[in-house]
Amino acid sequence: MPKTSARLLALLSLLQARRDWPGLLLAQRLEVSPRTVRRDVERLRELGYPIVAFKGPAGGYRLEAGTRLPPLLFDDEQAVALAIALRIATTTGAGIEEAAARALHTVRQVMPVRLRHRIDTLPVTAVEHSAIAPVDSGVLTALGGAVHAREVLRFDYPPGPDDGPSVAPRRVQPHHLVTWGRRWYLVAWDLDRDDWRVFRADRITPRAPTGPRFTPRELPGGAVAAFLTRRFRGTDGHGDWPCRGEVILDLPAAVVSRYSGDGVVEALGSDRCRLVLGSWSWPGLAAALGRFDADIEVVGPAELRAAFARLARRYAAAAGTPPPAP
Repeated sequence: MPKTSARLLALLSLLQARRDWPGLLLAQRLEVSPRTVRRDVERLRELGYPIVAFKGPAGGYRLEAGTRLPPLLFDDEQAVALAIALRIATTTGAGIEEAAARALHTVRQVMPVRLRHRIDTLPVTAVEHSAIAPVDSGVLTALGGAVHAREVLRFDYPPGPDDGPSVAPRRVQPHHLVTWGRRWYLVAWDLDRDDWRVFRADRITPRAPTGPRFTPRELPGGAVAAFLTRRFRGTDGHGDWPCRGEVILDLPAAVVSRYSGDGVVEALGSDRCRLVLGSWSWPGLAAALGRFDADIEVVGPAELRAAFARLARRYAAAAGTPPPAP
């Protein structure tokens, strides 16, 4: 029979692995008597583990949620996954960076040397994005709670270009709390504007209390990822970019395809290719195409050609040279 301390750890590991354990099965797995299992369960309860007994043909035990977090056991893969997640969490902008760093230090300190070496040699570098406005963890908790409970949410939000100098608190039905481009967003149905809206979480100041429960609506297109793609591209239709143009570049297709995102590249020889690319505006599309260090021939449309001319004048003025002849 293993020593009591080792047996308690083995029992705790089993209780964490599945919801319900028949008492006889636990005794068999631990190679002890049911009476010993009962005594060990009592010892774990004294240490703060909320283990309840349930009735049945043979009776059994279940590890439930308690009022505080007791010590936990992790297998090797769980420990490595937890450490990686904590390292990434230090740059989420969710207001938990300091707590995540302290938790990572705590986990690493108690890891076996073999696991600590795996963590330290993993090629994962968490880079902070200083330009990203952090979100208070209390705000994220309030938003996530309203989404989960399906309760109307009221909050203050900076007025937009279509709002007056002062705007009443927004009243929305919150549906999704998501991350996109390393920012947090709330996707919600705006009750006063009778339309879907996307709000930056770092600009939201929730008001209490929350409102009545609501019946969830179906997002246009169904999936929240597709909905956000259309919104950030500036279109509510089929999801394509509102501005799409075609050019010929004096570069190999293999080179262009690495930097063209969702563009369509067609080889026209060893050193030329056709590129069809989209953007949220014609000047934005022209600027994106200008990143390629090569001669550009505009196939169409005329709006793209005009955008190139506009940027040419703007760049010439910035360089202090005479603008090109129209």
